[in-house]
Amino acid sequence: MLLLIPGYDGDATPDTRSDAEAVAEMAAYHQRLHEAGVLVALDGLHPPSAGARVSFAGGEATVIDGPFDGVSDVLGGYWMIEVASREDAIAWATRCPAAGNEVIEVRQVQEFADFPPELQRALTGEPDGHGDGSPATGSWRHLLAAV
Repeated sequence: MLLLIPGYDGDATPDTRSDAEAVAEMAAYHQRLHEAGVLVALDGLHPPSAGARVSFAGGEATVIDGPFDGVSDVLGGYWMIEVASREDAIAWATRCPAAGNEVIEVRQVQEFADFPPELQRALTGEPDGHGDGSPATGSWRHLLAAV
């Protein structure tokens, strides 16, 4: 997963927008990801000032509307890509037409096979941990679809 950390802080107004040239460059990047067959999903996010946070201190849910005090890095969007290696993901991140004050964080999505066998068995209810007899592969979204 490629996570875009934009060059604005948590106080950016809900109507913060990129200019047309930047949007066109990003659309071309999205097209290259698609044409290469590596793009799984992507989305941009509104600034935190338009969002809310739900915390669970003391066992109860508390809702706080944005903007959020003390926020220095916020998530502006993401690309879910499927590539063969960490190096391939980093290579795609380096091709992004991000602005000079933006950062892309590269993170691997946890897959079912990353969990120990006893947890796989507990989650699927099957002795081999595979639920339907298929190999224990794929991300959590595959696990949830199988359960």
